[in-house]
Amino acid sequence: MDSQSSNTKIKLGALVLMIFSSIFGFSNSLTAFYQMGYASIIWYIVTAVLFFLPSALMFAEYGASFKAARGGIFSWLRGSIGEKPAFIGTFIWLAAWVIWLVSSTQFFLVSVSTMISGHDQTQTWHLFGLSANQTLGILEIVFLCIVTLIASQGIDKIAKISSFCGIFTLGISIIFILASLLVWILGHGQLAEPMTAASLIHSPNTAFVSPIAVISFIVYALFAYGGLETMAGVIDSVDQPERTFPRAMIIAMFLMTFIYIAVIFLCGVCTNWQAVLSGKKVDLANVEYVLINNMGLVTAQKLGLSHAVGVMLGKAFARFTALTDVLGGLGAAFVMTYSPIKSFIEGCDPRLLPKKLTAMNKYKMPSFAMWIQVVIVSVIILFISFGGNAAGRFYTILTDMMNVSSSAPYLFLVGAFPFFKMKKDLERPFVFYRNMTVTWIVSIIVWLVLAVGIIFTCIEPLLEHDYATAFWTAIGPLAFGVVAWIYYSWAEHRHVFDDKPAAESNDD
Repeated sequence: MDSQSSNTKIKLGALVLMIFSSIFGFSNSLTAFYQMGYASIIWYIVTAVLFFLPSALMFAEYGASFKAARGGIFSWLRGSIGEKPAFIGTFIWLAAWVIWLVSSTQFFLVSVSTMISGHDQTQTWHLFGLSANQTLGILEIVFLCIVTLIASQGIDKIAKISSFCGIFTLGISIIFILASLLVWILGHGQLAEPMTAASLIHSPNTAFVSPIAVISFIVYALFAYGGLETMAGVIDSVDQPERTFPRAMIIAMFLMTFIYIAVIFLCGVCTNWQAVLSGKKVDLANVEYVLINNMGLVTAQKLGLSHAVGVMLGKAFARFTALTDVLGGLGAAFVMTYSPIKSFIEGCDPRLLPKKLTAMNKYKMPSFAMWIQVVIVSVIILFISFGGNAAGRFYTILTDMMNVSSSAPYLFLVGAFPFFKMKKDLERPFVFYRNMTVTWIVSIIVWLVLAVGIIFTCIEPLLEHDYATAFWTAIGPLAFGVVAWIYYSWAEHRHVFDDKPAAESNDD
């Protein structure tokens, strides 16, 4: 069993599907159309060119050079800028993903309810006389325990489940594209939402007309592409990683960008923005299902079917979409319960952490650390579920702290890239950036784009006079970074590095 698990290798197709199930969000395109209409296409292209494409190629170079490293982005950073900044940057990143697990389990149950009932009915769920929120808290913990139990059985289990979920995540996009193209052909190329030069620049949504609102959308588009770095945690389990990892990154990068833009455009084939999306009953929480339901109605109409058949088709599309949301959430949960903590545990010097925390089980998984993570997340969930209004405010604070913390490590990764390129003792099986001047220019541009997005995320609540949110959003990465800095400095003070050096992790 041990050798079987350790010899399991992730192939190219499986890795691409893992990336899709963990990162790609079909609903991002539908939400973009709701917020900005066709004008969102330009901003998705701009953010892809200025952030997603160059950063994915950077991560591909990192991954190819550190192909044997088990520590993911921790190893990337340590090999480029040193142990201490790597420890701080990765700790901020890990803290954000731990908080993400709290919210993602809740969203997962909402998708399950929508898949079963056609809409969210989680507030009607009750177990053992508990309130709906308390019931959801218990179910979230049960879900997290099941995921961790299976994930701790080996990377092969994670790869199989994530790949299966990735097929459905990709599948809903293909179904939407094909159905929309059918409607477009049957309608002789006519669009429900006319495309004009003005529509490519100005949003039909009055809430996204001001420059501040447009910048907030750019930040949303920027982070719709986020998460590629999480795949670094599985690179040591990839077949021929120096070739497979860059290829998977590049394939997923172009495929995601194309699908995002194609789906935004095709939303206008079936949906007239003013007729369908301008009503008060449409919001960010339900716009995905409104658009999918409408696509079913329009498809039936173009095929000459009755309104009743159209209603049935719309509900069928909506439920299948909810199913893909469930499977997408499941695939992401399996990767995220393992990859971030694995990168942190295996990346840092083992002398920094308790031996129990760094121990691997017979499947080569950091199971003890994964279960400690479950305990931490479960305590937070229980406090939120049973703690009343004060706990609700605490959850809001945690979410605000996560908003920037999850993206702040990109500043470390992108900022470290030129220093990684200047390293002379690294094998480089994949090289895209061949000129140091170009490397510096691209790195600075991407870093500034990220910094502007992060800064705006922090100051946007100030513009709306929501000072508490602004404070906690800005303090999140700073607080996590200070905790990491204090811990590392304490370890240095205790002279944990004065004994013989830890075994090399064969990062190159």
